[in-house]
Order: sequence, then C-alpha cells, then structure tokens
Amino acid sequence: QVHLVETGGGSVQPGDSLRLSCTASVPPSSAYGMGWFRQVPGKEREFVAAISYSGGSTYYEDSVKGRFKISRENYKHTIYLQMNSLQSEDSAIYYCAAGPGRGPTSVAGMPAYWGQGTQVIVSS
Repeated sequence: QVHLVETGGGSVQPGDSLRLSCTASVPPSSAYGMGWFRQVPGKEREFVAAISYSGGSTYYEDSVKGRFKISRENYKHTIYLQMNSLQSEDSAIYYCAAGPGRGPTSVAGMPAYWGQGTQVIVSS
C-alpha cells in the first residue's frame, strides 16, 4: 500500500511564501519520482513540478518557474515545494503525487499515486 500525506498549506497574502511537504509510505523496493499538482474548483488538475527519485532532475510548469522550487530527500520518498512570490492565481488544493517511474516526466504525465491535498489560499 502507498500512502502520501501533504502538510504546509495555509492562508497568506500576495507576495508571501509557503513551504509544502509530502511524505510517502511505500514498499521497500519502491523508487519513485514525485511531484506536485494543483486544482481549483471547476478546473482540471494541473501539473506544477516534479523531481526524479535521485533528486538530480526537475521539471516545472512555466507559470511557476523562478518562483517555486521542488526538492527532496534524495533516494527517499519525501519532497518539498518552496513557493515564493505567491499570487492569487496560485490559490488551489495542492496534491502530492508519486510514480510510476523514477523520472520527473513520468510523474508529470500520469502519476500512479496521490495524496489527499493541502489547501493554499492567497488573498489580500
């Protein structure tokens, strides 16, 4: 069984920062890339960022490049998302995802596992 839990969401003002964390419990042989998606009401879930199992490769959606940074405990299943210069359009439920492969693009394309999400609200 694979279980992912996100923490770190909250309510902030435009320009503020947040750091999200996700820890996945996985079988001993697992070696998953991991990443973050977000979803707002009435819209499809969208990819945000992903990182390889080794931590050596990352992949970002264009709108967050330069503002967000994904990182992980290399070769482990804990990841982070540092979000800076937050704007109202970043408000969403943020979901942690894992797998199916080791690389970031496999996560971005079709994750194998999902967390329950953590809410980020950016408003003045």
